[in-house]
Amino acid sequence: MALDPLATLADLAALGLTVEDSETAIAERYLAVASAAVREAAGTPISQTISTVVVEGEADQRLRLPGPPIQSVSAVSIDGVPATDWRLRSDRLWRFAGWTAPDGPSEVEVTQTHGLPTVPDDIVDLVCRMVAAALVAYRGADDGSGLAAGNLTSERLGDWAVTYGNNGLITDMELPDYLRERLAARFGGGAGLVRSR
Repeated sequence: MALDPLATLADLAALGLTVEDSETAIAERYLAVASAAVREAAGTPISQTISTVVVEGEADQRLRLPGPPIQSVSAVSIDGVPATDWRLRSDRLWRFAGWTAPDGPSEVEVTQTHGLPTVPDDIVDLVCRMVAAALVAYRGADDGSGLAAGNLTSERLGDWAVTYGNNGLITDMELPDYLRERLAARFGGGAGLVRSR
């Protein structure tokens, strides 16, 4: 199941971007793509969802769950056997007996509700700015050439000069490394989602 975008057409309008009726479909596509890029960099869905994840049991009483913040856990199984002797504490499952089997690591399947009930304003703003840049490129040329990366780094003719740069990025939907690192640090990074409901 696909997650809803982290921002909406209404969010774009609130920031002053007018989306024409003929551009609604492409703007919604850009919202979905930008949201996916931000989620991938963050390593978590950001917005609240229910997911089933499979993680390797650790030789510890605490098992870190991907996709923080973890709001609740509804089911846990260890190597296919339902478990009820656990507690959720600080985005981790605690279990007195630990999470490994006598013969080695176990496979722990967890159904969890995780993410934030409300998408933070700065994330909505980031997605909207990515979409705005993509829409400007889309509007730039009728033949679609406005979507191509502008890689010209310098050109000068008399008093006229132009410099383009994309910092190695191919599209407006790619995030620079510094922003990817900030998102991963903020949201915990690295969700290993197997399936979502």
